[in-house]
Amino acid sequence: MNKTLVLLLVCLTVLPTLAWSQEESKKYRTDENQDKTLPWFQPVKGEFPPEGSAHYVSGELIGGDHLERILVIRVDRTDSQGRALMDYPLTASMLPYGTIYYNNQPAALQDIPLGTHLHGWFYERPAGEEKHWGVRNGRPHNKDDRRASPEVDFTQCLRLEDDFSYRARRNQVWKVGDVKLDEKKLTATLVEDGEPTGKPKLFDLKSSTAVYRGKGFGALADIQPGQQVQLNLTWATLYGPGRVFQIWLDEESRKLASARQLQRHRDHMRERGVPGWVDVVDDEKKLVTVTFFDGIDHNLFKDFDVISPEPLGWPTSGGAKDDLAPKGTIAVARRTLMTYDPLNDRKGGNILKTNKVPVRPGCSGVQIQVQCGMLLEGYRPGEVVRFYPASWPFVALPKDERYHGRE
Repeated sequence: MNKTLVLLLVCLTVLPTLAWSQEESKKYRTDENQDKTLPWFQPVKGEFPPEGSAHYVSGELIGGDHLERILVIRVDRTDSQGRALMDYPLTASMLPYGTIYYNNQPAALQDIPLGTHLHGWFYERPAGEEKHWGVRNGRPHNKDDRRASPEVDFTQCLRLEDDFSYRARRNQVWKVGDVKLDEKKLTATLVEDGEPTGKPKLFDLKSSTAVYRGKGFGALADIQPGQQVQLNLTWATLYGPGRVFQIWLDEESRKLASARQLQRHRDHMRERGVPGWVDVVDDEKKLVTVTFFDGIDHNLFKDFDVISPEPLGWPTSGGAKDDLAPKGTIAVARRTLMTYDPLNDRKGGNILKTNKVPVRPGCSGVQIQVQCGMLLEGYRPGEVVRFYPASWPFVALPKDERYHGRE
């Protein structure tokens, strides 16, 4: 196929998507288009949202339920808030395809320590969902004095990342200007692509600030002017820019932190399955097409092509072709990605195809088609599933991570 024809095919594939996104963006309010007469975009089941449709909110992680993928953040103070509405919490749930990053690698909610300052992108609550009001003295406000953060309606989270990830993704670091250990103060300027951006900021240091240097821990005394560092903050905006929760002094320590988090993510996926949703089901041929969510290390998808040496024990069409085909099982999951009883309710068979699909927010761009020996009730378009390549040893999860029995 000549280069001109290839370029034409690429354009025909991409241009309709771009045109759709530009046209759709005119119908919704966004952070860039603050037309208050327009509604915010509302996620649609079985569809990934358009780029730039979510609303940005930042704050500190102060609570949540990692099994249900629920988070509570104390929203950062901004000039748009009245003083009476500052520091109120936002309670949100991760969308099924919602992604989490920590130390610049994919993560689960339980990987992030409480107190970490986060950056998030959210959608408004679904119609009919009850509002979570602020609390005072551990109790909700009474009906005559209900107050809440201006961001309280944004309860569906598309993406969540710590300061480390947020800055690294933008090729940004902090350049240390001055360190006053006696006053526990650190002055630093944000640098993007090697150039300073903005004014220096004055951060607080604590005796408990975690300092990482090289392959191990450092001390506050190791922080020196001129260093290019990454920070994770806490108490951001309460008393200035924030306290330094964690600081990485060099590239070696940052790479080590990212590598450790990447391995933790891989272990998490191999034990719980790769999440996605069902696109198409062919009942007659028992074919299930699954598109996987974003926030997955793409090296894991290489295992989908590995042929398991062990038979899986379900009927196939027979013959040498089946023996040489990569295989896997599909477990039904909830919107929170929690499975029911994957030890007993997984079904699957041969992986017939692996396709590339357009990458959009929440979508990994990877899709597979599996010919199952039996179809389960949960294999329906738009429903969430988890996929286990047959080459991965199966590990039974603790009971608290299974929904079976909670009904």
